[in-house]
Amino acid sequence: MSAPSDPLANGPEVLSQSEVERLLSQVHEQETTTTVFGPQGQPARYRSEDIQPFDFRQPAFLAPSELRRIRLRHEDFIRTLAADLSIYLRVEFGLRMAKLQTLSYQKLVDNLPNPSHLTLFKAEPLKGICLLDLHPHLGLTIVDRLLGGPGHSVHASRDLSDLETALLDEVVHLILNDWCNQWQKLQDLRPVVLGHETTPRFLHTAAHDTVMLVLSLEASLGDCLEPIQLAFPYFTLEPLVRQLASLTTPEKDVGTATTGQPRWRPDYNDIPVSITAEWRNLEIPVRSLAQLRPGDLLALEPECFEQVVVSLAGQPKFHGRLGTRDTRWAVELTAPLPP
Repeated sequence: MSAPSDPLANGPEVLSQSEVERLLSQVHEQETTTTVFGPQGQPARYRSEDIQPFDFRQPAFLAPSELRRIRLRHEDFIRTLAADLSIYLRVEFGLRMAKLQTLSYQKLVDNLPNPSHLTLFKAEPLKGICLLDLHPHLGLTIVDRLLGGPGHSVHASRDLSDLETALLDEVVHLILNDWCNQWQKLQDLRPVVLGHETTPRFLHTAAHDTVMLVLSLEASLGDCLEPIQLAFPYFTLEPLVRQLASLTTPEKDVGTATTGQPRWRPDYNDIPVSITAEWRNLEIPVRSLAQLRPGDLLALEPECFEQVVVSLAGQPKFHGRLGTRDTRWAVELTAPLPP
């Protein structure tokens, strides 16, 4: 009689711990990488997260991180432009980003209103022709304000005259200069106005399938609420996008960065600001207040001279101490007030 066979002799092979870990790492690599064939047909492995999908019907040439950096730049541009237009027009001018998107040139032209007030410009030394679309109602309202009007909405179904276009060009140059200044740390840009157009279907500044970055703004002046659009071809912005990508911490260069000293704007040099100094918390009965006459004296505590509050444009900003200098009353600033 033959001896019984070992049940483990023909059983499955037992893997060691190192072999199990090696198999698991191979499975993980296959799940997280993709084989990509190069121009010559040679295969290469890339991480799946590094491969971006491309929709040929609606091309998006910007990665999410690049679009976020450009959005931050334009949010800073909008804040600066709103302040500059308010100063230039001497009235509150509101601006809000409505949309930042990529469109084909043909779709952009099809979406433009008719009639429009389109300004064709270049940002030298970048290549390509860019577009600035100001709604005619907003353009006429701005012109009315420049001519001394109240800045109320002007509704007229007509094109702007040559005189109105010339006046509006001052605002157009202000918009384009502010946009170019946002890229000053990356490249020195200079806006050049090429001309104007009122009918979008006559535009032929780029091929129909050219990818455009379109910044849509919602502008408010008085009771006038109309859109402003800025459109840039991809090949125009490509050098700026590359330089943004090369920055190590691009988010800190824009927006509300806390590092570095703020840059003073020379436009603010001649703006008058009222300064007042006053004592706070002085109490007097209403009967005595009603009986005050010129020449009456009010007794003040000595501590009042150390408790002067200095206000800028009606906003309390500093503690001060009352004194004199060169036969004049003066206030020495001692400490800033908390916000």
